[in-house]
Amino acid sequence: MVNIGNDWDEIFEKEKEFEKDYYLNLRKFLVKEYKTKTIYPDKYEIFSAFKLTSYKDCKVVILGQDPYHEPGQAHGMCFSVLPGTKIPPSLLNIYKELQAELGLYIPDNGYLMPWAKQGVFLLNTVMTVRQGVANSHAGKGWEIFTDHVIAHLAAKEEPVVFLLWGRNARSKASMIDTHRHLVLEAAHPSPLSAGSGFFGCGHFQKANAFLKSHGREPIDWQIPNRQKEG
Repeated sequence: MVNIGNDWDEIFEKEKEFEKDYYLNLRKFLVKEYKTKTIYPDKYEIFSAFKLTSYKDCKVVILGQDPYHEPGQAHGMCFSVLPGTKIPPSLLNIYKELQAELGLYIPDNGYLMPWAKQGVFLLNTVMTVRQGVANSHAGKGWEIFTDHVIAHLAAKEEPVVFLLWGRNARSKASMIDTHRHLVLEAAHPSPLSAGSGFFGCGHFQKANAFLKSHGREPIDWQIPNRQKEG
């Protein structure tokens, strides 16, 4: 039913994930929603994070809540927006933290593809949303699916960094073996909460130090500008 094109397919096939009752009910709901409402992301981009970051290559997990719900934003990776779209406030705060921690410049775009290609898995715990209505697809089955995904990632032999920002993401901490993996928790980067512990969290430096200490390539967190100056 879903063809991702890498080792996630084997994991889901082994678990018969897409044949489970909860997923069949979720799929039925989504078919109707996509036919009758404007839903983000595009149905062909729902599994973008999985297609871009294989299970084997995953080094860092960033958990979001649900996709952006305005036109031209969501494309299947948490916090990321399509090129040409204004950088959303939460992502701008992430960039500000990167600037403070690592001295990186704030790029002219919010397209996080370079992170995904390096093994940063950008997962929303709810993977679809109705236009203009945040959390409109919560409680429909996505949380079961993404909890299973987090459990698979937590079972990896290779050490992984989990960046859990905000109450929703932090509720997943108990699923992760902290003897093997690094779990970093902070407030959400939203303007409503970034000043309550996200700014100054040092998560990007800590993530790279952890990866290096386990012989893994650190992440180049600099998102390049897409438009040339001049």
